[in-house]
Amino acid sequence: MLEARAAAWGALLLRLVLGGSFAAHALLKIVVFTMPGTARFFESLGLPGWFAYVVTGMELIGGVALALGVYARWVALALVPILVGTIVTVHGANGWLFDNKGGGWEFPAFWAAMLVVQFLLGDGACALLRPRGARPSS
Repeated sequence: MLEARAAAWGALLLRLVLGGSFAAHALLKIVVFTMPGTARFFESLGLPGWFAYVVTGMELIGGVALALGVYARWVALALVPILVGTIVTVHGANGWLFDNKGGGWEFPAFWAAMLVVQFLLGDGACALLRPRGARPSS
C-alpha cells in the first residue's frame, strides 16, 4: 500500500515537472523568439512555418494538462512525437551530449523517456480529470 501511494505522488511530481517544462518551452517560443520567429526557424529546418504554431500549442496545452492532471497519461504519450521530432530535425546530427554545439539529442531523448514513464505510471495523485473507469491513486 505504501508503494502505491509513493508511486502516485511520484507520478504527480513527474507530471508537474514535465508540464512546467513544456509550458516554459512554449512560452519561450511565444514571448522570446515570437511566433513569426519560431515559424521562420521551423522553415529553416525544412518544415512548414505553420507547424510551429501547432507544436507550440501542443506544448502549451499539453504542459498545462499534464500539470493539472487532465488525462495526463494520454497527454504524455501524445507529446512524445514532439521530442522525437526535435531529435530527428534539430538535435540528432549534433551528437549525443546536449552541451555540443547546437545541442545534442541527450536531453530530448531523456525527456521523451520521462513522458513514457508518465504514461506507464498513470495520472498519479491529485489528477483533475481521468479517463472513465481509471482508478485514482493517492
